[in-house]
Amino acid sequence: MSWLNKLLPPKIKRKDTHAERKTNLPEGLWSKCPSCEAVLYATDLEKNANVCPKCAYHNRIDARARIDLLLDAEGRFEIGAEVLPVDPLKFKDSRRYTERVKDATESTGETDSLVVMQGALKAMPVVVAVFEFGFMGGSMGSVLGERFVRGVQLAVERGLPFLCVTASGGARMQEGLFSLMQMAKTTAALTKLSEARLPFISILTDPTMGGVSASFAFIGDVVIAEPGALIGFAGPRVIEQTVRQTLPEGFQRAEFLLEKGAIDMIVDRREMKDRVAQLLSMLQKLPSAGSSASQ
Repeated sequence: MSWLNKLLPPKIKRKDTHAERKTNLPEGLWSKCPSCEAVLYATDLEKNANVCPKCAYHNRIDARARIDLLLDAEGRFEIGAEVLPVDPLKFKDSRRYTERVKDATESTGETDSLVVMQGALKAMPVVVAVFEFGFMGGSMGSVLGERFVRGVQLAVERGLPFLCVTASGGARMQEGLFSLMQMAKTTAALTKLSEARLPFISILTDPTMGGVSASFAFIGDVVIAEPGALIGFAGPRVIEQTVRQTLPEGFQRAEFLLEKGAIDMIVDRREMKDRVAQLLSMLQKLPSAGSSASQ
């Protein structure tokens, strides 16, 4: 039996070698487009602002990546990072609220669902608030409201425009009425910005739903959406079950809202920085950003 084993090469070894070869391939090397199903290098997709080069599908991106796309690299500082979530209601469903916050922090590297940053956009000083959808679905809680208000207050004090990029499922149910109060708190803060005659540009990304869409998301001087973004209060399935009617194709998508006049424009993510710079120059009656700022 031993001489026969020596003559026949074991097939198991070949399979093991192949499996080992497969495990040596780095994870996250490829990315498949959810829209056209094209298989792309993840690095190429990242260089293209996470927009599919084949069909222009806009993949979701995290808050820090969004800030890198909008703001110049130099002169940034974060606002309200010291404000952290607490659990005043001692809320518990299948898990404790504190456990959910801890898991979200570990998975995203953020301490809550909003990052507020002062910086420059094509050399124009601005304050930017960006939602982190990966942190509990970008839900709006007390920390988000406080950071948002601090960002608006700084913009008013320094006479700067305020930008907000939304990506949220709505209010954070684990905070109950504390969460719903942020709708009024954030909107009231923006009236101070309006009284100071400072621009507020709202950029709606996929998805912008619930209490966020029902409060400050639509009261910008200019309301921009990314292509294909889902924007609304209740989701399409909930509405269909409530009214018992089939909704039109593309309902609650950015293109549908533009057609109905709910938003001002749709801008490709790759062109967003230039377009926002043009709008800020116009709203502040400044020289064109393209002629006055070098990148």
